[in-house]
Amino acid sequence: MNNLNITLIQANLLWEDPEGNRAHFDQLMTEVQPGTDLVLLPETFNTAFPVDPVKFAETPDGPTMNWLKEKAQALHAVICGTLLLEEKGHYHNSLVWMRPDGSFELYYKRHTFTLGGETPPVERGSDPLVVELNGWRIKPMVCYDIRFPVWSKNRYQNGQYDYDLGIYLANFPSTRIFVWDTLLMARAIENQAYFIGVNRIGDDPEGVHYSGDSQIINPKGEVICMARSDMEAVVPFTLDYEKLHSFREKFPVGRDWDNYQLSTANSQLS
Repeated sequence: MNNLNITLIQANLLWEDPEGNRAHFDQLMTEVQPGTDLVLLPETFNTAFPVDPVKFAETPDGPTMNWLKEKAQALHAVICGTLLLEEKGHYHNSLVWMRPDGSFELYYKRHTFTLGGETPPVERGSDPLVVELNGWRIKPMVCYDIRFPVWSKNRYQNGQYDYDLGIYLANFPSTRIFVWDTLLMARAIENQAYFIGVNRIGDDPEGVHYSGDSQIINPKGEVICMARSDMEAVVPFTLDYEKLHSFREKFPVGRDWDNYQLSTANSQLS
C-alpha cells in the first residue's frame, strides 16, 4: 500500500468574498509541493461561515467548482473543501472531492450547525461518503459532524475497515478549541484510523475568532502534525500506511466492534 502525501492549508477567510478567497488560495497553493496526493481546505473556504445561501450559494457548474477543477488539474492532486451549493432550490454545505480529471464526489454536511444559524435554510445531508485514493479508504466530514460519534463510526467487515483516514474540514471557534482537540483524538482512537482536522484562522464580523489548530492524529490518539495557532500555514505531511496496518494487527480492536445500522429517515439518527 502506498503512503499518502497530504497538504493542509490553514488560512484566514475573507467574509462574503468568493473571488477574493479564490485569489488568496491561488497564492497559498503555490507552496504545495509536487507529489502531493491530497490538498485539504477549511470549511466554506470561499465565503467563510455562515452566510446567506440564497445570496452566496453557487451551482455545480459555477465559478468556485470550475476553480477547483482547474486547481486539481494544475496540481495533479485531489482537492477537498466545502462551499454552499444550490441544486433545484435546495441549499447544502457541500464537501467537494475534486479529482485532477475533473470528476468529483459530493458530501452534504449531515450535522448543520443550527446554533450558529446554518439551519435553516441550509439542509442536512443524509448520505455518508467514503472515497478511495492510492488504495486508502477515506471518509471526509464537516466541522459539527465531529460531535456525533455514530456518524463518524468506523466498521470492520469481512476483514476490511470501512476507512483508514477520517477528515473534518471546519470553521471551529477558538472558544471551543479544547473540544476540537479532544474529539479529534477520541475519533482517531475509537475508529483505529488516522484523523485530520483542518480549521481556519482569523475573525469574522460576528465577533467569532478562529485559531486554526489544524492537526493530524494517528490511530493511537497522538498528535503527529500540527499547524501553529493563529497563523496561516501550508503544511505537507506523509501518512504511513504500514504503521496503521501494523497497529491494527497488534491491537485488533476493530474485530470486537459492535455491529450497527444507521438510519437518517426523518432527519433522525438511530
